[in-house]
Amino acid sequence: MKQVHHSAAAGYKTAADTYVRGRPDYPPQVADWLTGTLGLNADKSVVDLGAGTGKFTGQLVATGAQVIAVEPVPQMLEKLSEAWPDVLAVSGTAMDLPLPDASVDVVICAQAFHWFASDEALTEIARVLKPGGKLGLVWNSRDTCVSWVPRLDAIVNALEGDTPRFYTGAWRRAFPHAAFGPLQEQEFSHGHTGSPEDVIFNRVRSTSFVSALPAVERAKVDEQVRALIDAEPELRGKDVVTVPYVTAAFVAVKVI
Repeated sequence: MKQVHHSAAAGYKTAADTYVRGRPDYPPQVADWLTGTLGLNADKSVVDLGAGTGKFTGQLVATGAQVIAVEPVPQMLEKLSEAWPDVLAVSGTAMDLPLPDASVDVVICAQAFHWFASDEALTEIARVLKPGGKLGLVWNSRDTCVSWVPRLDAIVNALEGDTPRFYTGAWRRAFPHAAFGPLQEQEFSHGHTGSPEDVIFNRVRSTSFVSALPAVERAKVDEQVRALIDAEPELRGKDVVTVPYVTAAFVAVKVI
């Protein structure tokens, strides 16, 4: 856990249940990306790195590939094992993968790479990949083209402190890396539909640095979100709402 950012170590330790309820799933196009672009099938092996509660693990299981889930936060790993009891789930980090050299075909980081984006992590990922193996990076982000989404993001972003985030693009500084070819990107749009409690409140609460706040401060965040919902005609008084998302999917091939 010494290699895990303090926001993740503190926030995800208490937010595992909220994470399961609040995080969106992935669009159907991701299944084609996994089998087509990444080449996953029953003859391949894949590491779900930073697997969390297993939100993305089911996508990998569906390809038929052998899945190894790696996650450093015990509370998240426990939820993953409950959800996917047939998946090999092990404790580990991107800087210390519990796998032999050149042993897997694909490494996937879903909602995770920004936490450990570094030359050291990419070198360790390359170590466990077979020659020609692939690194996949996936993120779900709220679609800021919809008018109220930037206001929701502003509530969350004001609290991030030094927490690594996908939207800042800082993770890109880990590339180029000698072991990998250039990043190739695809994007898919979709929506997360459900009760405001789950798709808005619990999504915000599941953010690492929000979950790590003292209870009084978390209540203030809830109040801000509630005020936004009450002020937005698309959300106010609705039992079911849809939060728009864009899924960004990247792949890089191991070249050495």
